[in-house]
Order: sequence, then structure tokens, then C-alpha cells
Amino acid sequence: MKKIAVALASLMVVACASSVKNGPASQTNDKNGAVAANSNTSAPSVAAIDLSKLTAEIQNLEKQSDYFDYNKFAVKAEYQNILRKEAEFIKSHKQDFVTLQGNADERGSEGYNLDLGNKRAVAVELSLQQMGVPATQIKAVSFGEDKPRLTCHLEKCWKENRRVDFVHQLN
Repeated sequence: MKKIAVALASLMVVACASSVKNGPASQTNDKNGAVAANSNTSAPSVAAIDLSKLTAEIQNLEKQSDYFDYNKFAVKAEYQNILRKEAEFIKSHKQDFVTLQGNADERGSEGYNLDLGNKRAVAVELSLQQMGVPATQIKAVSFGEDKPRLTCHLEKCWKENRRVDFVHQLN
């Protein structure tokens, strides 16, 4: 999330620096030859509005996760809509790179959970590629059981921890 904030801040600086501004000394002549000073408007620039919209869209995409059954790494049909939204966004933003973070619940050995998290991330990666997302815009990583969303030792927590998260980075 910090990387997105830094990237967006950088884009904001570039957008602001490249916009044309009329200073208070800027003048125009009306049809009668009278000189009038242009007022400096405080309306947000189109780039700032677009950046704000893009930030909100990324935040909404990152709230979504793809969940898996116990000891499984097959992408379930019920998450195809999430994958389609992700694919559409990535394909329409060539500067976007997504990291797929595979996760597992606490059951199983550390090595097994790292492998399972990787298989889940790769399964999502392959699904995105089948939807037309270039492999160069995707990176699959595994956190195994190291980044649980919930920490209780019950099925409701384990279910929440068996997932792939999407982390977007604009370059």
C-alpha cells in the first residue's frame, strides 16, 4: 500500500508540474481592446481528478481476494468475476503491475504452506493470462502462512487465510 501511495504521489507531482497555469499577471484583450487580467482558478486539474479516480479504483481492486478450499489451489468459478475485473484493469493500464500474493492457513508445515501459497498465486496468474493479461505485468509470490488476515484457530479464520491478494503498482 505504501508503494502505491508513493507512486501516486509521484504521479500527482508530475501531473501538477506539467499543467498550464495562468498567473495573476496573465492578460487578455477583449474585442474593444481593453486589457483584462485572467483569474487564477482553483478548480482541480483533470490529471488530479483522473489520479484520484485511479487511486480509488486500485483501492477497490485490492480489497478483493480469491479464496480457496482447504488444501486446494484450483480457482473457483465464483471468483471469475473478480478475476475479470482485475484483468480488464491491468490490460487497460499498461503501466500497472500486479503482484499476486498466495496465502495459506496455519495448518501444515511451513514448506507445504509456502508451496501451496505459490500454487494458488500461479493458478490465479494463469487465469489472468488466459484473459489476455501479459505475463510481464504479473508476479506471483507466496507468503504461506506468514500473513494471516485472521489469527484465531477456527475454520472461519482458516477460510479467510486461504487466499490470493492482489497488489497493484503503477510504474
